[in-house]
Formats: sequence, C-alpha cells, structure tokens
Amino acid sequence: MPASALVRLHPAPAGPTTVAEAYGLTRPPGPGARPWLALCMIASIDGATAVDGRSGRLGNATDRAVLLAMRAAADVVIVGAATAAGEGYRAPSKPGLRIGVVTNSGHVDATGELFSSGAGFVIAPEAAPLPPGIDVVRAGTDTVDLRAALGRLGQVAPEVRFVSAEGGPRLNGALLDADLVDEVAVTTSPRLVGGASQRLAAGAREHDRRFELAHLLLDTEQFVFARWVRAATAA
Repeated sequence: MPASALVRLHPAPAGPTTVAEAYGLTRPPGPGARPWLALCMIASIDGATAVDGRSGRLGNATDRAVLLAMRAAADVVIVGAATAAGEGYRAPSKPGLRIGVVTNSGHVDATGELFSSGAGFVIAPEAAPLPPGIDVVRAGTDTVDLRAALGRLGQVAPEVRFVSAEGGPRLNGALLDADLVDEVAVTTSPRLVGGASQRLAAGAREHDRRFELAHLLLDTEQFVFARWVRAATAA
C-alpha cells in the first residue's frame, strides 16, 4: 500500500509536503562535533511503542516511508539487539548502509540476513563474547559506552555525520541518559492499545531537556508525524 498524502500543519504556511522533503534533510554536526543522533519511533495515543512486542503493528505505509527516509539520510543506523531480533531486521535497501546492533551481553544471531549481508555490525562492551566473523565496535567495559561508541563508528563506516536510532525503548533511555539525543522523529498512531508496552524511552533517569517542534504533519489515515530537535540547535 502506498504512503498516504501528507499535509504540513507546522511550520506555517500549512500545505502539502512529502516524506522525502520533511525527513531527507542534511543535519548539522552534533554537540562537540560528534554525529547528530535522531530517535525514529512510533507510539500509540496512550504511549505504547509496540503491540504483541512489535512496533510494526502500530504503523502504516507512511510511517514505514518515514523510517526509510531517515535511513536514506543517515550514515549509520543503530538498534537494540532485542528490537533487531523481534522485528526481524534484514539487509537495508540503501546500498552501503551499516546497521549497528547494540548489545551488552553479546547475544546476537550472526547467521541472520542482517549480518550475512555484511550490513550489520555489533556495538558491544569489551567483556561481551561475540560470534566470530562479524564487525564489532567495542566501547565500555561491562556495558556499552554509547558516547564512546558514537566516536568510533568510523571503524565501520566513513565520515559518520548522522546516526538514526530505531529503538527499542531501553536503547532510547540509555541514549537519553548519555545526553546524545539531538532529534526525535515520532509518529503517533491513532490507536489506544493499553497493555504493558514500554514508553518511548525506558529505564532512563529523570531528565528535563527542552526540545522544539521542527514540523508537524498529518496523513489521510490520521497518523501524526512530529519532528523535534534540541532547543539549542533547532533546525
């Protein structure tokens, strides 16, 4: 099913737009010249990030197009190991895109398509045992040091300027704790789902970080697409 037509509600003037126009932007460097990092997520009206453990059940074709547009703009994608396994991550459609699977334990399926294609690599601490034959970025002793890992992505991809993080909530929470989130691209699905699904950032300490609304879009299926950026670097 093709993506629905999109209307930009903010910034003014309101009018039609496209996913590529809204998300295919060149991002600035992150603070301290590290890569700019964006969270790309979906949530229900009541804040659930998954149904039956899968975020894909909340989305539609437009949300999928947003994910692909973020990947098209990114130099590297990172994702938590549980999300990569639960969502069945495979080789990306963008040639040359590397997808880093973040794991503290080293438990990854090195035989899956993501790794057999050569697109996948692992971000792990020094103590984590890993299967042979896969690329790895080591950062941290017993748990991944995400700030250090971002600085070492040049080991697997040249000139990394923009990193798109695709969850899950535990990885998002760790990125929030490390003060690495520069942008949040969040789709609100027009559903109430209840249950015990985690919120967008789980396991983080309490923070109060200010973001500004860069755009607000609406499609014909009543999905809402917001892009938020750090207040100090709003673009």
